Amino acid sequence: MRFTYAEAMTDASYYLPLARAAETAGYASVTVADSIAYPKESATKYPYTADGSRDFLEDKDFIETFVLIAAMGAVTTTLRFTPFVLKLPIRPPVLVAKQAASIAALTDNRLALGVGLSPWPEDFEVMGVPFERRGKRMDECIDVVRGLTRGGYFEFHGEFYDFPAIKMTPAPTAPIPVLVGGHSDAALRRAVARGDGWMHAGGTGDELDVLLGKLTGIRRAEGRADQPMEIHVISVDAYTVDGVKRLEERGVTDVIVGFRLPYILGPDPEPLADKIAHLERYAERIIAKVNP
Repeated sequence: MRFTYAEAMTDASYYLPLARAAETAGYASVTVADSIAYPKESATKYPYTADGSRDFLEDKDFIETFVLIAAMGAVTTTLRFTPFVLKLPIRPPVLVAKQAASIAALTDNRLALGVGLSPWPEDFEVMGVPFERRGKRMDECIDVVRGLTRGGYFEFHGEFYDFPAIKMTPAPTAPIPVLVGGHSDAALRRAVARGDGWMHAGGTGDELDVLLGKLTGIRRAEGRADQPMEIHVISVDAYTVDGVKRLEERGVTDVIVGFRLPYILGPDPEPLADKIAHLERYAERIIAKVNP
């Protein structure tokens, strides 16, 4: 089992020391949150809070995802970085491919590209991208990023993107894993059909069981049940040794753990020293026993 440390919407100066501390403590990776801008007015609901509110996001620090990964990569040597998740279809996929390839080259392939659909029309609007047919656009974005980060010449002719044969240098020396986030049936199918893994966004244990069951069914239906697949989950089971073993038996490869509720109004009140103490305590109590 691999362990991923999650921290977001905190003081931006904390990220580099937290990355160093997580690597030293034995975590395999860290998640990196993605947010472009916060709208002054919006009627859109946030899918992962009970009341749909996203007021907690206002005035939170969000360093641009690839910039933050590059900075953390420069102060670590083994830690992997996983956007959780990059809002892929609001971005030009050729540019994303260049950013991802550059990060992979600079960090010795320490990038797993977590991608997803933004639930907010405002993200598409401010980036000049239509909200309609975003799922199909997402599929093409994944195909473009995959093709351009493999090395060699690649051309693409789709509904939304069309370009002749081009090549990017440097190219990663290993494929960049694409991890698809989302709980919808379409997201699960996309994770199996186009991705190397799936990223779970949280919820109850019963809800996770349902999603894992659906994922298993889709893998069987697509003839991919025997192919390796990364499955990253958020679960209360991740906080006990026996719970981690139960998740592993369900096919989970990576657990994502955090030590505070991020959905709060105002600044994060937790000091850096406390954050480091929390991640170190978990590593001693769980990681060292699961992966001795």
